[in-house]
Amino acid sequence: MTQEGKFYPASLILQQLHDQAPAGAVTLQWLMGRLRQQSFGIIILILAIAAAAPGVSILAGLLLLVPSFQMIIGFSEIRFPQWIAMRELPTRHVGSVMGRAIPILKYLERVIYPRLATPPGTTRRVVGVIIFVLTIRLLLAPLPLSNIVPAILIAFISLTYVEQDGLLLILGLLLACLFLVFETGTIWQLIHNVRIS
Repeated sequence: MTQEGKFYPASLILQQLHDQAPAGAVTLQWLMGRLRQQSFGIIILILAIAAAAPGVSILAGLLLLVPSFQMIIGFSEIRFPQWIAMRELPTRHVGSVMGRAIPILKYLERVIYPRLATPPGTTRRVVGVIIFVLTIRLLLAPLPLSNIVPAILIAFISLTYVEQDGLLLILGLLLACLFLVFETGTIWQLIHNVRIS
């Protein structure tokens, strides 16, 4: 579906997946086989959107740990365990999600587009580290609505990564670091106040 080294916007990738999806059911294996080197960004984006929804945030978060860790250690493509990769998802449900996401992505691509190229290998590892830490935060604080901010940050970072927008990717990484520092400081202050009282 894609050619190595050539840029494809996220909306076009999802549209091609939508049009080529087999009737009945799709699997992660099917998705990864067509995404190839763009599998990290697109699958992380899909999982981040799912992680923002109540009820599935924990499952999506656990799945997010796999690609983010693989980015850190230098994998060029995602490799899920076979029992996960071959799990079937109804095509109509996947198609419905893609159908709603494509117009939104086309709108966002007016401001998120290729610029300020960054080193591919280093960028993949840095993005992997930040997404991994944000995912740990998402999993360790399973309170109502506490998953929304880290999920949005993960989605934004993965989208700018797919769109090769180095400028907004750096901004997203900085925002993620500020969020993590602020939350850590807040928790530390609460612990300190409890000890004093």
